[in-house]
Amino acid sequence: MLQYFKIGKFVSSYGLAGELLLAHKLGKKTALKGLKTLFLEEGKNSFLPYFIENAVAKNDEEILVKLEGIHSKETAKKITSKEVWLAENDFKKFAAKAAPISMLGFTLFDGKNSLGEITEVIEQPHQLLCSILYKKNHAYIPVHEHNLIKVDNAARKVYVTLPPGLLEIYE
Repeated sequence: MLQYFKIGKFVSSYGLAGELLLAHKLGKKTALKGLKTLFLEEGKNSFLPYFIENAVAKNDEEILVKLEGIHSKETAKKITSKEVWLAENDFKKFAAKAAPISMLGFTLFDGKNSLGEITEVIEQPHQLLCSILYKKNHAYIPVHEHNLIKVDNAARKVYVTLPPGLLEIYE
């Protein structure tokens, strides 16, 4: 089954020809060179492909994107504020290895115990929150300099030390 990773969202339309400003968390300046398709979530786990006509890197966190079939500012506004997703293989090509978003799909460990797969990374000023599915509940695990033990990129694992009682909240 194809897996998708959220990279950001369209924050505004740009110009009169239907270009969109994509705010992303890929961790590096990119024009998505070679990428043909990005996806918008239309329903729970239902992704609709949009084909890229052109993309230009604006800065480290923004890309101007022109999509097929979007030819006016009004049409572009209809998909403004939609989250943008990439297929797993494309995500791996474009996400910087050091970017927090690159931990998506990694397994989170508390010491030697596997807690679950990281399904979302939320960046906050002094820490990251990694969302996992723990005992059928979404659990948000803080990751910061005091509790991060190691990130093993090769094995796709993140090791943390959790404060006592944190997981009991989600049981």
